[in-house]
Amino acid sequence: MEELLRRIPSVDEVVCRLGYLHGLYPRQLIVDEVRRTLAAMRNEIRAGHAPGAPDERVAASLADLERPSLRHVINATGVILHTNLGRAPVVQFDPVRGYSNLEYDLSTGRRGKRDVHVGGLLERLVGAPGIAVNNNAAAVYLALNELAAGHEAIVSRGELIEIGDGFRIPDIMRCSGVTLREVGTTNRTRIEDYRDAITDRTRVLLRVHPSNFHMTGFTSKPELRELAGLGKESGIPLYEDLGSGCVVDLKPFGVHEPLVSDSLRAGVNLVSFSGDKLLGGPQAGLLAGDPELVARLRRNPMFRALRLDKLIYQSLETTLRSVLMERWDDIPALRMIRQTSEQVRQRAQRLLSELTGVRAELIRGESVIGGGSTPDQSLETWLIAIKVGDVMEAERRCRAGTPPVIVRIEQDRLIVDLRTVSPSEESDLLRILISSASILSRLPRD
Repeated sequence: MEELLRRIPSVDEVVCRLGYLHGLYPRQLIVDEVRRTLAAMRNEIRAGHAPGAPDERVAASLADLERPSLRHVINATGVILHTNLGRAPVVQFDPVRGYSNLEYDLSTGRRGKRDVHVGGLLERLVGAPGIAVNNNAAAVYLALNELAAGHEAIVSRGELIEIGDGFRIPDIMRCSGVTLREVGTTNRTRIEDYRDAITDRTRVLLRVHPSNFHMTGFTSKPELRELAGLGKESGIPLYEDLGSGCVVDLKPFGVHEPLVSDSLRAGVNLVSFSGDKLLGGPQAGLLAGDPELVARLRRNPMFRALRLDKLIYQSLETTLRSVLMERWDDIPALRMIRQTSEQVRQRAQRLLSELTGVRAELIRGESVIGGGSTPDQSLETWLIAIKVGDVMEAERRCRAGTPPVIVRIEQDRLIVDLRTVSPSEESDLLRILISSASILSRLPRD
């Protein structure tokens, strides 16, 4: 070990040998990376590992720094709102270069408000004024903090859900300064449970739509109109977190989720939902409802802390306008949902005919919405199933492609669902699949 440690070159030696990189990277960056690499090599030797050559390691590390970490990938899994792949693929828009009128009123020449860029479109879509913050968890936090901080919110025990990655509605409520008043049971809650729980400390009635799970069997809960009636009778606002945020009726395409506008028409005073789920936009949390409540939210100091960046506003504005104008094909997630299984089959058949040297077939299957939306609901589709000699290595090679291709593995086969692949990506997908020929050609025996 000591001999190996003594053989490690000095920083200056390695920097000199890497002179050919000095025109590509700042000298200080090269020096720092050499120091970091040599320190790592010493630790590896002490741990009993062979450290490799420092020059090549430094050059590779610097090249990695040049390579963008956030990259475009081809989603061939059939999961439309793939949480790990950014949920809804964003609409195409041309980012405003340079300065913009983000908070400047061009008509008056005075300071403006950034939420005006989406407020009018949102109100036309759902029938009530609204604002946007950076995600739906932030929307829940803001609503509860403004409406009930230091007081109580009444919620059914069956609606204290976890929204993903360990984030739970009860935790968000506690952080917002609200005391939970749980009513009913996990499977059954009655309107009388809410009424009996109201005290002088009650500030909001909370309804949480379970967008990521279903309860069946011996279950019941009050209708929204019942809760809205109780809220009006007691002077307490009814706030509903819808989560998935469906603003377009998708029932004809097999997606059954409550509409934001339906909740507001039923008497809900405030609704929150995600921008990057069934709306098909960027990550955002939208709040819409009674004008006086929305005005209160806008004045809350946390609204500034949770506000959107100008690029997200532009993306969200483009999405809302496309929905309002019913330009469905401009919104990738809605285009994928609306695509029929026959359309997928025709595309898959064409691609299959070009997969030369690959043993593959078309099979029936299912696509899913994903992203914590529409549990137990799927869309009929057609899949390309590819037999390979080493399915794990083939899947790894797909991920290592340029661009990376993300596929499924089922029954020792690669599964490709074109529902989540745009037509413009098909040539790259075909190239990546064929380029793995050294693995794909080693077919298993029948």
